[in-house]
Amino acid sequence: MKLMEAEGREILARHGIPVPAGRVVSAPGELDGIAGPVVVKALVPVGGRGKAGGVKFAGTLEEARARVGEIIGLEIKGCRVRSVLVSEKVDIARELYLSISVDRDAGMALLMASALGGMDIESVPEEKIYRRYINPLIGLQSYQLRDLAGHLALEKPVGQQVSDIARKLYSAFVAEDAELLEINPLAVMPGGKVVAADAKAVIDDDSLFRHPGHREVEPDITPLEQEARERGISFVQLDGNIGVIANGAGLTMATLDALGLVGGNGGTFLDLGGTDDPEKVKQAFRILKKARPKVILMNIFGGITRCDTVATGVHEVVRSEGAGAPVVARIKGWYEERAREILKDAGLITATTMEEAARKAAELSREA
Repeated sequence: MKLMEAEGREILARHGIPVPAGRVVSAPGELDGIAGPVVVKALVPVGGRGKAGGVKFAGTLEEARARVGEIIGLEIKGCRVRSVLVSEKVDIARELYLSISVDRDAGMALLMASALGGMDIESVPEEKIYRRYINPLIGLQSYQLRDLAGHLALEKPVGQQVSDIARKLYSAFVAEDAELLEINPLAVMPGGKVVAADAKAVIDDDSLFRHPGHREVEPDITPLEQEARERGISFVQLDGNIGVIANGAGLTMATLDALGLVGGNGGTFLDLGGTDDPEKVKQAFRILKKARPKVILMNIFGGITRCDTVATGVHEVVRSEGAGAPVVARIKGWYEERAREILKDAGLITATTMEEAARKAAELSREA
């Protein structure tokens, strides 16, 4: 479970790591009592908030209220902003990066740090990243903390603070059953004080029974994904322009691979599983339409599933509400001939193989 920044900060503060003062609000009128320069940050479970207009600065209470009004209601990568974090603005002299994550291959926690904070760690040159594994039997050792401060070339007072924060970060990592705790930037202020200016936290879903306080955190899914989940439909929203409907996780992944091989950009995809209930199919098709793909690619294999009943659900939606985009359908299995007739009657483009369907969908997406 990916937590919002506010919850990540709460974890850090609970374990003694200094964070800027701030509060979560959902309306401009909730800002009474806030003074001084602040930063207003959208609370959404996705990155790229700054580029999307979800992070703004304000010097006065009235400006802060205006910034809150501008950010609340924004949609960032499919997630609508319902609340914001209004935080004390930190005067930053230097930005560092610090994180602890699970390295599954090594079977240990991995401490990472860099003197080039404030940017994605993937963009930092390899030689500028400090990496050390933490043996779970003995924990984070003092020599590793001294090594960390030396690698970052920190002055002694700053190095001592960073070492202390790293030690507390590991303590929080273990106590919270985290998969990732990240501070970026870890801010060094002009006077030498070090504070966590941002926080990212991912908690192991299987440990949530030990952390009931995290249960109400908004999940890391888009509103459409949430709607699909509530209807019992497996649906994932990505950035491609071809929407995929298939039945079964393996066939869905294979369909995305087939699109990639012919230059198609598979995006939103929906797994019907074993259902052939026309009503469930109609619900699923309507959800996919809301994602506004340029082309829809249906790839159905009817082993247990009846192809004609799946086709009937699609036919009813398309004939009554429209498809919203060109639809390429490849349907194979039980009652497939009847299914093809139903889909042709609805005006869909049919194909006999997955490769042919993928090629047609890719061509249509390029034309669109």
